[in-house]
Parts: sequence; structure tokens; C-alpha cells
Amino acid sequence: MNLHSTLILIFGFTFGVANAQQLAPNAPNDQPFQATAAAVSEIDKALVRYIEKAKNTYPDARKRFLAGLPENYHFLVTTRIKDPDGKFEQVFIYVTLIDQANKIVTGRISNPLDVVKTYKRGQTIRVPEDAVIDWTIARPDGTEEGNIIGKFLEEYMKKKG
Repeated sequence: MNLHSTLILIFGFTFGVANAQQLAPNAPNDQPFQATAAAVSEIDKALVRYIEKAKNTYPDARKRFLAGLPENYHFLVTTRIKDPDGKFEQVFIYVTLIDQANKIVTGRISNPLDVVKTYKRGQTIRVPEDAVIDWTIARPDGTEEGNIIGKFLEEYMKKKG
């Protein structure tokens, strides 16, 4: 490894929720990828409007979760977790509880982690609702609602090759 390559930080993004715990076997597959800091900057600029759309539609999805989703439907939120060294990964949190008074989402990290090492799949995590950047309702037939960022990233990666 040369000096130049050691200066490039690697970040992880994920889209698709099939690796999430207890989901339908035909749910969309996770398609993790790694990107350099420059690529992450480009992606982040492109994501702004999709994150805004996800945040604007989250309250309705949250309300549905709190009212009780149908049997075998699952609610997941997307957030970013960081290691102390600044590397981050975008993850799906399988929601088990939303503390409405404190605006905290509790759940389990549901996808494998490739970049961040201080967290692990299946770990219970609590995140403030303002750190939620997307949401997904996974249906028992393998289809999903939401996952606005994931759907964008899938198309973005197809175009980038």
C-alpha cells in the first residue's frame, strides 16, 4: 500500500434490506459498496433531496409503526454510524421501539458491517430520530415501502458502472 492510498478514507453505504433480520427471503438484497472520500462527497450532494423526501415522509411511516403494522411487516430506519476514527457506514436499524417523548429509535443493526468496527450486526442501538435519514416498511411478500435512499443509490450505482 503506498502513502497516497493510506490517506484515502473508505466509507460504506448499503442499499436493499434482505439481510435485515426476520425479513422475507425474497426481500431486495443488500448491495454494499465502498467509496473514497471524494466519491462520498459527490454522493452526499446527490442524496440531499432524497434524505429530505425521506425525512418528510417519515412521520407517516412512524405513525403506522406506532399504531401497529400488520403481521410480518417490519419497520426499519436508516442512519449512519461512525467509528472514533471518522469512518462511517450507512445501516438499517430493525426498529423495536420508538420513545415518542424523547424522540429516540431503538432497534438492532440488521445488516453486516464492512467498514465500521465498533458496532456489529444484531447489536441493539438507540439513535435520535433526527439522525434517521430514511425508513423502510418491509412486507412479508418481499416488497418494500420507503427505502428512498436505497432506491436512489441502486440507480446511481448502475449509472456509475
